[in-house]
Amino acid sequence: MKMAPIIRQMQQVKDRIVPYLVHTGQHYDQTMKDTFFQQLGIPEPDCDLGVGSGTHAVQTANVMLRFEPVLDEVKPIAVLVVGDVNSTIACGLVAVKKNIPLIHVEAGLRSFDREMPEEINRILTDQISDLLFTTERAAETNLVKEGIALERIKFSGNVMIDTLLANCRQADSLSQILQKYGVDCLVSEKKYALLTMHRPSNVDDVETLSRLVSVIVDISKKLPVVFPVHPRTQQKLREAGLLSQLAEQDIVLLPPVGYLEILGLMQSAQLVLTDSGGLQEETTALGVPCVTLRENTERPITVTEGTNTIVGSDPSKIMMCVDDIMATGGKSGRVPEYWDGRAAVRIVEEILQHYQLAG
Repeated sequence: MKMAPIIRQMQQVKDRIVPYLVHTGQHYDQTMKDTFFQQLGIPEPDCDLGVGSGTHAVQTANVMLRFEPVLDEVKPIAVLVVGDVNSTIACGLVAVKKNIPLIHVEAGLRSFDREMPEEINRILTDQISDLLFTTERAAETNLVKEGIALERIKFSGNVMIDTLLANCRQADSLSQILQKYGVDCLVSEKKYALLTMHRPSNVDDVETLSRLVSVIVDISKKLPVVFPVHPRTQQKLREAGLLSQLAEQDIVLLPPVGYLEILGLMQSAQLVLTDSGGLQEETTALGVPCVTLRENTERPITVTEGTNTIVGSDPSKIMMCVDDIMATGGKSGRVPEYWDGRAAVRIVEEILQHYQLAG
């Protein structure tokens, strides 16, 4: 979702930039990968490293080992990475060790929770980047405090919102999605909660996962819940013996869905329960109330200006927030600055100038 608009904008200036797309394979579910590439119009990667699963160390090391020969062959003028996954820091480290400038899109976001692997990836990637593009102005403050030179920081806006705005009209409707998966239920437009959950802090600890399942079941007694289940989350639920609890309630369990489907589900939901950073941003852009099942967020603008409320994994706080949304419609937010669908345009224009590629 982050790379699609950047690639598309680079293709508009292909006389000056030739993008070479590398898919590391960190997100290794082939069906999910194929669906997202197809729906977002991303060209087939020039290279697929096929890294797959593993511990953080194994995954990061394998990306580095497989990415280095690609750089030796392609000899790029710069490497652009997005977000905060293991692939981000792995590819970044290989690039700078070979004296290739690094560009980081979505820089400067901080949860200030170093127990999150993503936080370590964010901090380290920013420290080694040559050019840093931010989604919100507070990110610049974070970077300056960490010693990043101001001239390297560029406020571009949010490429995730570029993708969202480009696809809103063609997003699948709720009825299309339910029909596709053969789900017979009474869920109606604006009369359900959308749930997504995949972070290790929520699904790896059985006690936390049990607590969340319990409150989800309670919510479903008031409002139907539609739950596309991430493969890893499904495995953890099955291992903990919790899948049956969800299946017996007014909870629609779906397999992993594509981008247009999750977008359609968000647009039609009364509220969203999630631990995803991306969904926090997308619900703010759509004006849909979001209940974040985490103790913190690296996207504070979704709370201060958007529709997001942080509740953690405390069942009483979660239920109180859901009850308030059902009674009042939830907090009203506004779309943040530069979340206007043109972030990729600003990014590519800056890259052309920074590396003196302008015609």
